[in-house]
Amino acid sequence: MSICLYTYDGTFEGLLTVVFEAYERKAWPTAIEQEHLAQPIMFGQTVTVTTDENKLSRVWKGLQKKLSVGALKALYHTYLWEQPGFEMLIFSYIKLAFDSKQSIEDNYAASCVLQVQQAAKQMFREKHRMEAFVRFQKTADELYYATISPDFNVLPLIIQHFEKRYADQRWAIYDTKRKYGAYYDLQNVSLINLEEAPRQKDVTAVFAEEEDKYKQLWQVYFDHVNIPERKNPKLHLRHVPKRYWKYLSEKQPRTFLP
Repeated sequence: MSICLYTYDGTFEGLLTVVFEAYERKAWPTAIEQEHLAQPIMFGQTVTVTTDENKLSRVWKGLQKKLSVGALKALYHTYLWEQPGFEMLIFSYIKLAFDSKQSIEDNYAASCVLQVQQAAKQMFREKHRMEAFVRFQKTADELYYATISPDFNVLPLIIQHFEKRYADQRWAIYDTKRKYGAYYDLQNVSLINLEEAPRQKDVTAVFAEEEDKYKQLWQVYFDHVNIPERKNPKLHLRHVPKRYWKYLSEKQPRTFLP
């Protein structure tokens, strides 16, 4: 089997275009990599794919005939999952769907089907944890700002939650790991890219004066409702893993109200 490396621009649309190109060429990929990460190969063929609206639309329409809405979401969530090999996993799932006469969604004997479902479950858990644990801080110009660094790229999945919950406030959520964020201006949400994430001390410098007092009051409240006799550290860690503590006011170093 000859080596065939497909490269694309890193977008979900680009990945769907790769699927079209592979079927059109009848040259199945042995690897799929983002252009800026791909390494030259000494043997075999490298196919550089340019995202094409017509081609990706044909693939998506074909998938809509083969898969349920839930399965289509699971595929997109697997793309956002970003773990090594996710492109080939998505390709294998799509190829199996196109090549099968019956639905593949419950065919867990196929490793790609099982892995996509597992990835989607991990994304679901991370999404809901981010929705629960994100803490906004208000800046002097009335902007509510929060930083996150989730294990997976869940920002696109949590935007709708915060858009509905904080519809009357300007807010921004910035993913420091992926160096992009979402900004809500009271009407629309737009994605923002920064070359360098704002440093915490720079952000803190523009927080409204009362923000620190709110944080302290939250810490006092947490102490008040926390019953020592009922402490269960293992259960607490299961529901609130340590990697989320940086988002929680009650977990920050204690300061004192004036």
